[in-house]
Order: sequence, then C-alpha cells, then structure tokens
Amino acid sequence: MEPPSPWACCNCFCFFFFFFISLSISISTSTPTAPAFFIFGDSFFDPGNNNYINTTTLDQSNFPPYGQTYFHFPTGRFSDGRIIPDFILEYVKLPLIPPYMDQPASRTYYKIGANFASAGAGALVHTFQGSVISLQTQIRYHKRVENRLRKMYGNVEANNTLSKAVYLFSIGTNDYLSPYLITNSTRFNSSYSSSKLIEIVIGNLTIAIKELHKRGGRKFGFLNLGPLGCLPGIRIILNPPTDSGGCIEAASLLAKLHNKALTKSLKRLAEELHGFKYLLYDFNSNLKHRLKHPSKYGYKEGKTACCGTGRFRGTFSCGGKRPVTEYQVCENPNEYVFWDSYHLTERVYKEMAHQIWNQKPTRGTYNLKTLLH
Repeated sequence: MEPPSPWACCNCFCFFFFFFISLSISISTSTPTAPAFFIFGDSFFDPGNNNYINTTTLDQSNFPPYGQTYFHFPTGRFSDGRIIPDFILEYVKLPLIPPYMDQPASRTYYKIGANFASAGAGALVHTFQGSVISLQTQIRYHKRVENRLRKMYGNVEANNTLSKAVYLFSIGTNDYLSPYLITNSTRFNSSYSSSKLIEIVIGNLTIAIKELHKRGGRKFGFLNLGPLGCLPGIRIILNPPTDSGGCIEAASLLAKLHNKALTKSLKRLAEELHGFKYLLYDFNSNLKHRLKHPSKYGYKEGKTACCGTGRFRGTFSCGGKRPVTEYQVCENPNEYVFWDSYHLTERVYKEMAHQIWNQKPTRGTYNLKTLLH
C-alpha cells in the first residue's frame, strides 16, 4: 500500500494544504528540546491516513459532522474535534503532525515526527485487511522515515532524533472486535482460542517494539484497551432489542486479558532492552469510570453516542456515508462520552491526554512529562 499523491484526496486537499502550510511556520518556533513523536495505531490516533484508502467508508471519517467542533471541517479524525495525539503535541509545543499518507506535505515534519495510525488497524495483518494500514506496514513506513532522516540530516543527527523521540501506540482493539463486527454475532468467532489470539496480538506488538528499539527508539507510550463490550456499537449486538443493553462481557474480558498480558510484556521488555522506558495509560479504567458515573465527570450521557442511529445510537451511521445512511447528531458533544458508535468526543480525549501527561507513575513506569525528561 503505497502513499498516493496528495491529489488523490481532492475533497480535502485544499484544507490540508492551507492548514499544514500555516502550521509549518510554527515548527521553527517550537521548543528546541522537544522530541520527535512517532505515532502508531488505530482510530484513536489516526489524524486522517485513511482518507487516502478508497476501498470503504467504514474506516473513514473525512465527511461531516466529524470535526465539527474544533476544525469545523472533517479532517479524517474519528471525533467531533481533536484526538489524544493532538493534545499531547500541544503540551510539548509542537504543531499538529499531518497524516503520513499526506505526502509530500508530511515529509517536512519528519524532524518532529510522523503519524502512521490507521483507523481499523490491528496488530494482526488480516484485521480489516485491504481497508487499513496494518501495524506491520506502519513499522515499514517508519523505516522509510528513518532513511529519509539519515539522508537529510546525516547519521549523527538522525540517531539523535530517533533516540530522543517518543513512540506512541494504540493498537489491539480491532483485532478483538473484528470477529463481532464481521459476523454480527453475540458469540466470539475466531480461528484462534482467546488465549492464543491474545498471545499473537501481544507477540506482534512486541516484534514492532523490538524493531523500533533496534532503530534507536528508547521512549515508548501505550494505551491499554478499553471496556470493549461497553461500546455502543457492540452493545446493540445484544438481543432481544428490548434488552437494557448491558456490556458484552465476552468482549470486555478479552480486553482485560489483553491488558494483563500487555503489562507483563512491557515489564519484561524493560528488563531485556537497553534503555527501554515506557508509560502505560490505563485507558480501560479511565473510560469505564466515565461510562459508569458520567455526571461525576460533568457528562450527561455515558451510554448513548452523540452521532448515529438506533439504540444507544450504536448503529455506525454517523455522517450517512456508510451502509446505513440515517443518523442523528446531538446538540452538544461536550455532554457525551461517546461521539459515535465506537469513538469518543474531543472533551474525553483532552481529559485523557491530560492524564497521560500528569498521571502518577507506578514502579518502573513514567508519565509523559517524566518520560521526556
């Protein structure tokens, strides 16, 4: 899957051109000591890479009402506005990094990082294959960035950039959700047992981490998986329609088991890999708290999405560009935890970025602030 010409996405080219040209001015005024950020993963981190994949609209969000509250334009982010990496870059006084697939515009940003994340992507190659950029492909694209850095700045400066950089990951959700979404079944269907599937997902992530470590990566950040069975799009799989809509425990259990395996794997890597430091954000617990007690956090709604249709607005129809075209949008996304059937509002992402920056480090781990220093 080769990055196409920027003209391949005509409906959003003008926006990205002027948006990133204006942002490029701020690169020279950014904090000199700010590290580069290399971002990998799925829709929680994707700034619009899937705009350039024209196989399906299921993994795209480059149409209204996405982006309505901040950009006032659909950038390709699965939110009403910004996502977690956007706020993190704001903390370190760096401009927004364009999608890697938006070449050649993204090449001017390689010194401050690159974002390879792709909505729908997983650690498994076959997860939504053909519609997304898999983790393995994202790692391969990073190699191209590394080669270009060496060509532009020389080995010494490139090594310095790569070793000081932060490598952020949000991956795994789609590997576990895809069997539900493809079969539309309350039962988990997979060619692997749950334990084997988790082993392979964690194994593929570990391979990616070790490869980046070989290239000089030393500072890593990870989101664990949220309570998958509580997503509006997964809740509506429950039958009958009159059901109150409790979480699908089998899906949430997979996330719980994955998170335990991830914690163990990162601890082991910290012992094995020279200079390896990491932060692990408990996305699961922090999202679960907001879903169970939305009013405690200032939200009015923690179960139903702002944009979509059907029960809990769980039908993935936001924007009317998918198989189901009917959808409704709430008046104020700030009152909702979920923006659409599977993704969160800008307000939630902003709060989570703040926690990632300031969270209390546990033994052997960091928050982003301490990781940078």
